[in-house]
Amino acid sequence: MSMVVDRRELDFVLFELLDVGRLQAHPRYASYDRDAMRQMLDTAQGIAETEFLPIAAAVDADEPRFVDGGVVLPAGIGQALGAYAQAGFFALPFEAELGGLQAPWVLHTAASGMFSCANTAVTNYAFLTIAAANLLSAFGSAELKGRFLPPMLEGRWFGTMCLSEPQAGSSLGDIHTTATPGADGLYRIRGSKMWISGGEHEISENIVHMVLARIPGGPAGSKGISLFLVPKRRVRADGSIAETNNIALAGLNHKMGQRGTTNCLLNFGEAGETLGYLIGEPHRGLEYMFHMMNEARIGVGHASVMAALGGYLYASDYARTRTQGRRIDQKSPLAEPVPIIEHADIRRMLMAQKAAVEGAQALCLYCATLVDELAVAEDPESAAWLGALLGLLTPVVKSWPAEHCLEANKWAMQVLGGYGYTRDYPLERLYRDNRLNHIHEGTFGIQGIDLVGRKLGADKGRTMRRFIGVARETVAAGSRIERLAKDAAILSECLAALSEATDTLLGCSEPEVRLANATLYLDAFGHVVVGWMWLRQAIVAAGSLAQDDGPEAERGFYEGKMTTCRYFGRYELPLAITRLRLCAALDRTCLDAPPAMFGC
Repeated sequence: MSMVVDRRELDFVLFELLDVGRLQAHPRYASYDRDAMRQMLDTAQGIAETEFLPIAAAVDADEPRFVDGGVVLPAGIGQALGAYAQAGFFALPFEAELGGLQAPWVLHTAASGMFSCANTAVTNYAFLTIAAANLLSAFGSAELKGRFLPPMLEGRWFGTMCLSEPQAGSSLGDIHTTATPGADGLYRIRGSKMWISGGEHEISENIVHMVLARIPGGPAGSKGISLFLVPKRRVRADGSIAETNNIALAGLNHKMGQRGTTNCLLNFGEAGETLGYLIGEPHRGLEYMFHMMNEARIGVGHASVMAALGGYLYASDYARTRTQGRRIDQKSPLAEPVPIIEHADIRRMLMAQKAAVEGAQALCLYCATLVDELAVAEDPESAAWLGALLGLLTPVVKSWPAEHCLEANKWAMQVLGGYGYTRDYPLERLYRDNRLNHIHEGTFGIQGIDLVGRKLGADKGRTMRRFIGVARETVAAGSRIERLAKDAAILSECLAALSEATDTLLGCSEPEVRLANATLYLDAFGHVVVGWMWLRQAIVAAGSLAQDDGPEAERGFYEGKMTTCRYFGRYELPLAITRLRLCAALDRTCLDAPPAMFGC
């Protein structure tokens, strides 16, 4: 049994639910039929199980150390990432003309998930490098791409994102870092950046920082922010590495989880000039950053799913093998103890994990297919819809797994009882690792503001209403299947509540009131989206069961889908209705709470 992936579940989502084989019809993905995808997933699973998983506990225990101005890391990190690079995973989603393997983003997401499940802390170095390379690929000049992308796609140079600052946090309009233009066309970067994951190490030959900074004289606030490529070591025109670029490690942040990823405070231009290259046009840095946020936030959401999947796999295996107690109808103390999975409350906790993990994984991979479809869309109207839908779902795909798959990790620990709280099992580490996903790439609250404050208002709810229409088509299909009629009716009720809450929020003229319950609205919307995903899965499962010619194990798999859909509809979706009714009432309880009541 693998502890980094459930391949039967992954095959179901990719090939039965999402039918990703259809992507092969476009020339961009012509090389990726089902066999090619499975081979790549086999390779990912093998490296994740043999290189990433065995060092996970050691990397967690031996966190980065600040020694003589640099970082000391366990040696196994470099070896694992070397295997990742050699297999081509840094290059997997990039165009062939850039040196990439031109795979669908959904395949990249699925493969990356195995590494995240095995060892999130080590996988982060690759995640950040791919994100930085993606940004450079989208907006960098031909000269910059030619100089910096090849070593990044080969995994010789790593990348980071340098956004936050000590005084600004997530309020990027308040950053102070400056970029002063020089006569040579380069910029002199000066300032400090905080919370920089992967910001300093010697694993790779160089580190390519993507830095937000202000060009003096530019507009105030977020409109005056530009994006710069700032290498740790300077790079000559021929691509060879030169002297240091005067980026100083000022300190390490010691985290609750994901400890194997260095997290730094960096000072730019402190002991000499730090040279940077402008990416794209001046004052468009935030726009560029948000362009790549869809992919990055899918990655964060999926990492949260995979941390929860790891917990679920350990918990379900433990529940099947750990004997304790007896069935309620076994009165004799001489009766043999039973596996704890025989106890209904253990099955309840496993069901909660399965519903969150498999529902959220389907959502993440669905959003990844939207990225792929958008990349090859030729019809402007179709492209506009795909982009709008992806934008609408991005806050959900980042935040819902971070909230509810973290809860799944909690239930996994609970299944093991006291053992779950010890280091004898990886459950407590997976929980700690997953907790960060709630924060980075935008907290739950920021995602709520994005959804209600930006996405709904930008088109006055048109994309949301069209999504509701699509979901109602699924409800109609489910209603025609007798076993799913009640599940479809529950989702239909949720869609009605979502529609009412959306109209009320859009009609509210007071921004503070509109945003007061934005996070609540986001969470409820996420429940509805995942409920939609579960009904879609159940419809596919019902179709396979209707054929009545499969082996018993396969029938058991599909029956499991039907049961989990029923669980999600009856145990989870009613919570969405309650929250949406609060939003529709424009509840002011939190808004009106005086700061003084909190001891201020």
